[in-house]
Amino acid sequence: MKEKTKLIHIARGDESLEARPVNPTVMRASTILFKNHEAWQKYRELRKTKRVLSYGARGTTTNFELEKLICELEGGYRAQLFPTGLAALGMVLMNYASKDAHILITDAIYGPVRAICENFLAKMGVEIEFLKADASDVEQKIKANTKLILCESPGSILYEIIDLPKLCKIAHSHNIPVAIDNTYSSGYFLNPLKLGVDISVIAATKYLGGHSDVMMGIVVINEKEWKNFDKLPEILGFNASPDDCYLVLRGMRTLDVRMRAHEKNANEIVEFLSSRKEIKKIYFPALKSHEGHEIFKRDHKGSNGMLTIEFNENISKEEAIKFVDNLELFSIGASWGGYESLATVTVPPRTVTDYSKSGVFVRFHIGLEDTQDLIADLKQAFDKMK
Repeated sequence: MKEKTKLIHIARGDESLEARPVNPTVMRASTILFKNHEAWQKYRELRKTKRVLSYGARGTTTNFELEKLICELEGGYRAQLFPTGLAALGMVLMNYASKDAHILITDAIYGPVRAICENFLAKMGVEIEFLKADASDVEQKIKANTKLILCESPGSILYEIIDLPKLCKIAHSHNIPVAIDNTYSSGYFLNPLKLGVDISVIAATKYLGGHSDVMMGIVVINEKEWKNFDKLPEILGFNASPDDCYLVLRGMRTLDVRMRAHEKNANEIVEFLSSRKEIKKIYFPALKSHEGHEIFKRDHKGSNGMLTIEFNENISKEEAIKFVDNLELFSIGASWGGYESLATVTVPPRTVTDYSKSGVFVRFHIGLEDTQDLIADLKQAFDKMK
């Protein structure tokens, strides 16, 4: 079954029923009732390996349907849901953290991950070391006590590309698992587990939900690492509400058409921006000039609506802020992946690479508006900079 068809036909509830709704029902439950003690104990045992009702905090049938669909897309063994994408990333780090452990993280990881490292993991005695954004220095930095490599590709804000099969081959030769923040491709345009990655983390808040009205994180894991992961989320009480699961499932039914529309619109906006003399560089992995483009084309089925521009050095931060403030169809907002276009003046959080002497960066999320309107809006904002 093709991926596009999976989005439509998988995870739609109990197919054994002679009559049923087209969408799975929302099951809200904190307490699950059992016929007798034997049945209760049976399901407590079953939940160790299967998706079964046992307790509300372990999820309901609505949660299970979402887990089923994302596992089908990612090729994972099991999935675990979290209230946010950052909570999902935090849980992955916590699962491999211990006193004197060493964890490698690529420089282009989602910015708030650094706060987890500084405010929590460092206090536990975990050594965090950052790799280059493309992980090209991983062999030199692996230690005997390295427990995990966490990466993001394309990277946050500047979309640096990692050769994932190469990274995984090196890591696995040292028995080190590899996890990736796969939010950019959202389990659809890139399937990292099929390239050797052990753990894929997706902020379903973004493209999976797709309408800027739900927050959720998902961890998808292969069978080997699931045995190391499945206990901690339950111990700490992590899950997602059935209502949020329903919204993400609803969003995923149109994931293909939305992702391709974002990609098409972004390509058209990049073509326009390429003609602007105010811009020093455009960061967009579908561009042939983007560093790592050939690897991106090899491993990814497409790009999304994210792009970043770097202004020429003669344009100040104040002028860049004025440019963004003058945009009428691009809103200012920290998230992305919804139907709307966004623009923010930003600084890429990096440890290994110094961008302090670069031009001012503006990150865009290209939404589903008509690109002629978006281009006209960009043009008038550029004109007001003169």
